[in-house]
Amino acid sequence: MIAEDDATSRMMLKAILIKWGYEVVETCNGDEAWQVLQREDAPRLAILDWVMPGISGDNLCRKLRELPTVRPIYIILLTVRRDRADVIAGLEAGANDYIRKPFDREELHARVRVGERVVKLEAALAERNQAT
Repeated sequence: MIAEDDATSRMMLKAILIKWGYEVVETCNGDEAWQVLQREDAPRLAILDWVMPGISGDNLCRKLRELPTVRPIYIILLTVRRDRADVIAGLEAGANDYIRKPFDREELHARVRVGERVVKLEAALAERNQAT
């Protein structure tokens, strides 16, 4: 899922992810993203802009991490914020990763693949724990 209020950035990210073979759900603000991420069939990987209307990316991370669920989700904050303190704040809010805009496509692809691996491992672990 992409949550990005800038239409150009959202369309570019969507095109890139589709080219790499991913299904993409797009939202244009934090409130829409929150609704999508609460669904039973919610995406397992979310790329969130930090600054957007409604719920900000960092606050969305906090809300998602407070949900009592075993469904794994990997969150990448994508933002123009460059300060070290912002990176730390984003990770402490619950993001798994942090990418600064403008981003390098190869780096983004590598980080999305890491997210895929992490989600698969977390899902397998949760399934294993439920079986015992």
